[in-house]
Amino acid sequence: MAAKQNKAKKTPLRQQDPYLEREKLKYSNPLPSREFILSILAEQGVPLFAGELAQMLSIEAGEDTFFERRLRAMEREGQIIINRKGAVCVAGKLDLIKCTVQGHRDGYGFAVPAEEGRDDLFLPEREMRKVMHGDTVMVRHVGADKRGRAEGAVVEVLDRAVTQVVGRIYHERGVWLVVPEDRRISHDILIEQGGEGGAGHGQVVVAGIVTPPDSHRQAIGRVIEVLGNYADPGMEIEIALRKHELPYLFSAEAEAQAAATPRKVRKKDIKGRVDLREMPLVTIDGETARDFDDAVFAEPKGKGFRLVVAIADVSFYVTPDDALDREARERGTSVYFPRRVIPMLPEALSNGICSLNPDVERLCMVCDMTISAKGAVKSYEFYPAVMKSKARLTYEQVWGWLQHGSDHPVMPHLTVLHSLFRVLLAAREKRGAIEFESSETRMIFNKDGKIDRIVPVVRNDAHRLIEECMLAANVCAADFILKNKAKCLFRVHEGPTEEKLEHLRAYLRLVGLTLGGEDRPTTKDYAHLAEKIEGRPDAHVLQTMLLRSMQQAVYTPENNGHFGLAYEAYTHFTSPIRRYPDLLLHRAIKGVLDGQAYKPGKWAKLGEHCSMTERRADDASRDVESWLKTFYMRDKVGEVFTGRISAVTSFGVFVLLDEVYVEGLVHISELGRDYFHYRKDIQAIVGEKSGLRYQLGDGLTVRVVRADLEASKIDFQIVRPEEVTEPKPASAPARGKPDGKRHGQRRGKEGGMAAPSSQSAKDASAAASSVPEAPAVEAAPAPASRRRRSKPAGQAGVSAAADVPPVAPAAPTQKRRRSPGKPAPSAGEAVAPANPESGETGSPSSAGAAPEPRATAAKAPAESVAKPAAPASRRRTRRQG
Repeated sequence: MAAKQNKAKKTPLRQQDPYLEREKLKYSNPLPSREFILSILAEQGVPLFAGELAQMLSIEAGEDTFFERRLRAMEREGQIIINRKGAVCVAGKLDLIKCTVQGHRDGYGFAVPAEEGRDDLFLPEREMRKVMHGDTVMVRHVGADKRGRAEGAVVEVLDRAVTQVVGRIYHERGVWLVVPEDRRISHDILIEQGGEGGAGHGQVVVAGIVTPPDSHRQAIGRVIEVLGNYADPGMEIEIALRKHELPYLFSAEAEAQAAATPRKVRKKDIKGRVDLREMPLVTIDGETARDFDDAVFAEPKGKGFRLVVAIADVSFYVTPDDALDREARERGTSVYFPRRVIPMLPEALSNGICSLNPDVERLCMVCDMTISAKGAVKSYEFYPAVMKSKARLTYEQVWGWLQHGSDHPVMPHLTVLHSLFRVLLAAREKRGAIEFESSETRMIFNKDGKIDRIVPVVRNDAHRLIEECMLAANVCAADFILKNKAKCLFRVHEGPTEEKLEHLRAYLRLVGLTLGGEDRPTTKDYAHLAEKIEGRPDAHVLQTMLLRSMQQAVYTPENNGHFGLAYEAYTHFTSPIRRYPDLLLHRAIKGVLDGQAYKPGKWAKLGEHCSMTERRADDASRDVESWLKTFYMRDKVGEVFTGRISAVTSFGVFVLLDEVYVEGLVHISELGRDYFHYRKDIQAIVGEKSGLRYQLGDGLTVRVVRADLEASKIDFQIVRPEEVTEPKPASAPARGKPDGKRHGQRRGKEGGMAAPSSQSAKDASAAASSVPEAPAVEAAPAPASRRRRSKPAGQAGVSAAADVPPVAPAAPTQKRRRSPGKPAPSAGEAVAPANPESGETGSPSSAGAAPEPRATAAKAPAESVAKPAAPASRRRTRRQG
């Protein structure tokens, strides 16, 4: 032991650096590592002058300049502090903030604090070089930028979120690069020698990250999967699956369990269950539905009704923490794309033994209710049962029968169901639940898998009948859990925040409308306003604004009610085949019935996870829809359409076309020869000299000038009255009332559709304004699509590249998708929208994917936007590695 101590004493302090070997790999003449310098300063406990530190670490005369650069780089990044006397000390840990990085397609980003209530910090491009979107980091607040935004510096990366990226691979100057599809990742991936995996120039690949980026070196990776060519049918879905990290392959263990699951109900499975096989239960779903969660039956009971809602008993076949349960928990929900579904459970269950298919025995969980003539639930009972569906019906089929009659054996029961629906609907109106009467849109595809046309799908009484039945069962389930003091995940939707309410009221005043309730409007106040705007030309825009003024609906064990549906307690019981929270609730109900509390773990964490998976599915399906719509509009470049301004931003206005239900951007450079000011208070862009105003809800005639498939963006140009001959009609039926519902997303039966979620964690407050700041097609800073080259990294700004002379591999210029012509938005300004889900009451048009911060230390005034001399590039510029 003594010999080892003597040896340690003889070893120079510099040679004791535990990171010395790593530094040798990086540099030909390595200096002491940053970590070692910090440890020495911490051990000393007092500030040291640079000369003292250099002497301790045996810094030689030829190294002092580089050592000083390293110290300055550490100071810039918040690792050390150099006080007024010039002494060096370790930065206090209390000054560091744990954050998640939110990237922006223009190269900058935001650090979103883990601690609630703290403002986001702006991360300039030089800081974003060190990290990727989603990374967990420690950040120091270093002041404010020129626009008054609180700015941060990344001190330490705690966790790297990105392990692989999907993108297109390019071969340039002898080097392979992958340009990520996720615009929030501003790093191109330099492919290591021989790591292209047989991919061809321009193909879509998945690249694994071998070396993450740092302040002076870009990320390095290798191709692990070649997906094919960009325009191959179905490629948009393959990209979305990988971009959003959606699980799409089941584990071998889960597949084996699914294969071993019985294909039919066995006699022993029926034991202890109520026999409903003779009850004329029926399923009513869409034409293309294949998984049937729910069946219904109603009959008169006294002056009221008996309503039986039977739900597939998935929990019988998927038990806690088995292979199928782990898969279902990870997925959280089924994901519905056009012509393809990524199920939460394997098809052997989702379309087989769990699905309430007609004329076969199935196990189910039942909510058996007695409902008064006024629509109030007088009593209810939950029990496990066995059933046999008497018919698989569709919405259109049932609606036709209700209008014109039918001799089908179940018709008398459908008539009773319709009578019950009218009673429940009257109770809903009395309760004050918000309801927007709008239609879905549906994509009709051709044989090549591309959109042939987009048509409205108007809801009828059959849709609403099922919806009301599901609502009743969900409310009873929430009440059952509360009365029995059990645990579950409630579906919570809280009312508007003060800031969102203020923005909403400001705009409503401009259009001559008011929202009652003063500082605390109720659901009835919203419902009353929704009735008033019905039938207005700008009804769609106003409905979207009302929805966005409310908060997102989430899953949480804390019951805070459902604002949109006007329920004191609400949960999801009716779709366990496709939603994991419903499966958890079934287990909780069975636990109460069996006298044993169900304990799956930390309910709060489960709620956060299920909320995340729901948003993830929304984001993925939104990406696919945007790509398909952009592809659809490529053939319509040059055609003229009428539309209405659906969003106003500092860089232009978005227009929703009347007949094709597609949204695109009219860039500010196309608005006229004037300086235009963005007026957020009136949701308009106003010409400084001309007074010309483009305001939310205004009608416009536009020409399609560009459909950028790579960026999924569509650009319009205003057609002046003198230019209009006759707008080009779309090959679609007369205009309905589109609500932005994505085709392929399964409609919730529990009170309408779930609105799409926001694009970034915690940007609900950033999009707190009740105005739709951007639309379905992601906002572009400018319509041009040309390549630009930016300065090499060494000239791009302060960088730790000056730290020590690195021996870095030469990298080709990067294929970037930046917009140098557009300034980064202020942290309080939403450039791309967040679409907070307002619950099951409708949905706004789907939004872009750019994340924005929740709040800032300084609020910027209305932004003055001058018409640029030329449109800025939409593509990412290339940057030296």
